[in-house]
Amino acid sequence: EVQLVESGGGLVQAGGSLRLSCAASGIDFDDYAIGWFRQVPGKEREGVSCFSSSDGSTFYSASVEGRFTISSDARNTVYLQMNSLKPEDTAVYYCAVAPGMYGESWSLVPLYEYDYWGQGTQVTVSS
Repeated sequence: EVQLVESGGGLVQAGGSLRLSCAASGIDFDDYAIGWFRQVPGKEREGVSCFSSSDGSTFYSASVEGRFTISSDARNTVYLQMNSLKPEDTAVYYCAVAPGMYGESWSLVPLYEYDYWGQGTQVTVSS
């Protein structure tokens, strides 16, 4: 069973940084995408970034491009380094896994492709 546990959220001032972690276990398929999403109350869940295991490609939404960086280590932990944070980055952040082969042709893998989700971690950016 795939399990995802996010951590690293918190309260930070605008312009600051946070690093989110997503510890993944139970991934026994060869290819997958790991994505980061965020959601604020009353709005749809928004894709922020994703990483494809098949070719190592990474993608970002326009709203975070140049400020956020997704990375992974050899222990199935995926990170989201968030720099130059803005109040509009305030949200609950989720990581998710989509089994399958994704990559350059997919760009940011859409929400409906993901089968497994973490519980989320709150990020609050004060102005």
